[in-house]
Amino acid sequence: MNNGDFVHKALTELFVKRDVSALERYWGSPYLQHNPGIPDGHENLAGIVKTLGPNFKYEIGKIVAEGEFVMVHGRYTGWGPKPMVGVDIFRVKDSKIVEHWDVLQEEVPASATKSGRPMFTGTK
Repeated sequence: MNNGDFVHKALTELFVKRDVSALERYWGSPYLQHNPGIPDGHENLAGIVKTLGPNFKYEIGKIVAEGEFVMVHGRYTGWGPKPMVGVDIFRVKDSKIVEHWDVLQEEVPASATKSGRPMFTGTK
């Protein structure tokens, strides 16, 4: 399995299916976090997943993988008051996710963009 497929499977199990046991299968230790609101360590992700409300939905869009780095364009609905679109960057080492960066912004409807195109298409 390539790193792009590996990260897709890990994110689907953790954030779509909300299976926190995925952390043991796919995340490494140490797990380094660059999001300023989340501490290091994959065990902290379990707490986040357990607090997600019933309206939370994570959709995986495009995935770009090169070497040990994988970028995932995704949509988070129910994380905050408005849907968020983001790019998560993961580093995979020895078949484990060991590092994470992200950039998030509120989604703007296509009708409100200058191009008329959506920010997220949901296509892998």
